Amino acid sequence: MKDLPALQGLRVLDLSRVLAGPFAAQILADLGADVIKIERPGKGDDTRLWVPPRMVPEPKVSVDESVYFWACNRGKRSMTADISTPQGREVVLRLARDADAVIENYRVDTLSRYGLDYASLRALNPRLIYCSITGFGQTGPYRERPGYDTIIQAIGGLMSITGASDEAGGTPVKSGLAVVDQMTSLYAVIAILAALQERHTSGLGQHIDMSLLDVQVAALTNIGMNYLATGNVPKRHGNRLATVYPSDSFRCRDGDVMLIVGSDDQFQRFCSAMDLAQVAQDQRFSTNEARLCNAAALESLLKAAFSRYTMAECQRLLDKAGVPISPINNLAQVFADPQVIAREMVRDVPRSDGQISRVLASPIRLSRSPLREYSPAPRLGQHDPEKEAGWGRV
Repeated sequence: MKDLPALQGLRVLDLSRVLAGPFAAQILADLGADVIKIERPGKGDDTRLWVPPRMVPEPKVSVDESVYFWACNRGKRSMTADISTPQGREVVLRLARDADAVIENYRVDTLSRYGLDYASLRALNPRLIYCSITGFGQTGPYRERPGYDTIIQAIGGLMSITGASDEAGGTPVKSGLAVVDQMTSLYAVIAILAALQERHTSGLGQHIDMSLLDVQVAALTNIGMNYLATGNVPKRHGNRLATVYPSDSFRCRDGDVMLIVGSDDQFQRFCSAMDLAQVAQDQRFSTNEARLCNAAALESLLKAAFSRYTMAECQRLLDKAGVPISPINNLAQVFADPQVIAREMVRDVPRSDGQISRVLASPIRLSRSPLREYSPAPRLGQHDPEKEAGWGRV
C-alpha cells in the first residue's frame, strides 16, 4: 500500500491574506490537506499585487506571478467569492459545511457582519475548527487595531533588543524576515492540529484565537524571563548574545564569521585551536560569567586572533575542536551550500507554460508519510466551480 501524506483527507478553508494565515495554510497543504483559498474576484490576496519581483519576467496574468504570493500559497486551490454578496457568502457556507478547519485573519468582528464568523459556521458544522489570526487578539483594548509584523516587532519588544548597541551608535531595527508572522503561522498549525486531536474525543470543533502580539511576547523566552526575574531592561548587543561569550561575529582576512562558545570546556578548546594559550589561562576569562564581565577586553584579543586567519582556516580549526562557527553567508552562498543542496531545500516545480520555477521546500521530514508533491501557487480563481467540475476533495 502506498503511503499517503499525513493530513490526506483533511479539508481547510483559507480565508486569510498576506503571510501569517496563508503560511499556516501552506504548511497544512504540504502535509496533505486539501486547502481551498477563497479570494476576492479580480484582485485576490493582497500579495498577488506585491510586485516586483515576479516569478517570470513577463507574466501573462499579473496577479498570478508575485514572488511573495508564491512563497506562502503553493499546493492550494483558489476559488473566488465576493463575501459582500449573497452569492459569495453561499460559496463559503457551502464549503464550510464540509470543512475540517477555517483559517481567517480579518479584523475583529468583520466576518460576523457577513454571517461567516465562528458562531455562524459552528451552527452549520459543529465539528469545525475555526482559527482567527489577528494582530492583537479577540479581546483587550487593542483588539480592533490592525497589526502587521513590523508593528508587532516594535510593540512586542523585539526591535528594542535587535541592532547595534547604543554605545556603537545603533538604533532599534526590525528583523530581516517577518519572524512574528512566521512564528504565528507555526503556533496556528500546532493549535489546529491539537484541536483536531481533541475532536476525536469530544466530536466538536472550537475557536482558536491567535494574536501576533501574544506570540511575540511568548517568543521573548529567556530575554523576557531575565527581565521578569531582575527588572533590568535588556539592551541591544548587535550580534553578541547576552548570555554567553564569546558569541559574536568576527572579521577574518577574507570575510566575516559567526562564533558561539557555549561552555567553559568549549572555550578551552577554542583557545587551543586558535593558538590563544595565554587567553585560556587568564582568570578574567576562566568562566562564562567572568567572560561576560570582561567581554570588552576579550573581544579585542579575539579580533586580533581572527584577523590572522581566513574563514576557511577558522572553519577547519574550530570544526576539528568541536566549536560552533560559520561563515556569514549571503543568499547566493546559502543556496550553493552543500548541506542545503543535500537536504533538497530548493525544489523545481513544473509550470503549465512549460517553464520550471525554483521554490523553497518544506523543512518537514517524516519517515513514512510523504509531503504533497510540490506544485505552483494557484492562479486566481483557477478552481472556481465553472472551471473545475465538482466540489470533491483532492
